[in-house]
Amino acid sequence: MTRLSERLIVAVGMISIICGCSTTGSESTSYAPKAVVDTAELSRARIHTELAAGYLELGNYGVALQEAGEALKADANYAPAFSVLGLVYMELRDDRAAEANFQRALRLDQQDSDINNNYGWFLCQRKREQESIKYFLAALRNPLYATPDKSWVNAGICARQTGDIAGADDYFQKALKVRPGQPQALLQLADIAYKRKSFPEAKSYLIRIPRDVELTAAYLWLSLRVERAIGDRNAEASLGFQLRKNFPESRETRALAAGQYE
Repeated sequence: MTRLSERLIVAVGMISIICGCSTTGSESTSYAPKAVVDTAELSRARIHTELAAGYLELGNYGVALQEAGEALKADANYAPAFSVLGLVYMELRDDRAAEANFQRALRLDQQDSDINNNYGWFLCQRKREQESIKYFLAALRNPLYATPDKSWVNAGICARQTGDIAGADDYFQKALKVRPGQPQALLQLADIAYKRKSFPEAKSYLIRIPRDVELTAAYLWLSLRVERAIGDRNAEASLGFQLRKNFPESRETRALAAGQYE
């Protein structure tokens, strides 16, 4: 299985920000693809932005800032570069700079789904969930959005943070309609079912997570508690072994060692 970080499980698709976005700065409400000449400047801007996103994912924020700066030297109106800057400053906890860059990106291309999604995630992480959801829904209005499941999941996570469990459930179910094996949606729905003590339902969601998705500590811990609640001691023991072996320093393993199942 390919490894997915627990951070990715929580923040689905946060780094997936480069998707052939328009750089014209138009605020037209049309979602039709814009005719953009792929000039040398635009190519450089795109390449440096992709590099910036890669360094961001690696946690090398200084180089990510440099690469985003190079992108904007090539094309001062390249919206995805401002979106990357927003994400970098978000990680650096410079919220004023993060928000300014996200808003600049949206002024340049307000229809870009990934930019809307990224700004929405920033707002959600800063406890501004009600504001965030409108940006996820804005991302989803674009019929050409390649990965709508990630915005449905993010909307669900943010709705859940506010205590709106019914709304969160609806968003996660919509993510599954567009991508039936969406792992984050399935994990979230399993956790919701577990918390209302619907243990067979929780297990039914967990077993639907595709086998090619790397098991995380969050997945193993939830699965272990579900099997414990159902009464399958062999499955519980197997999952505990996997959790201790693969994630020895995780908070989930510490909770297991302390017998803190809730």
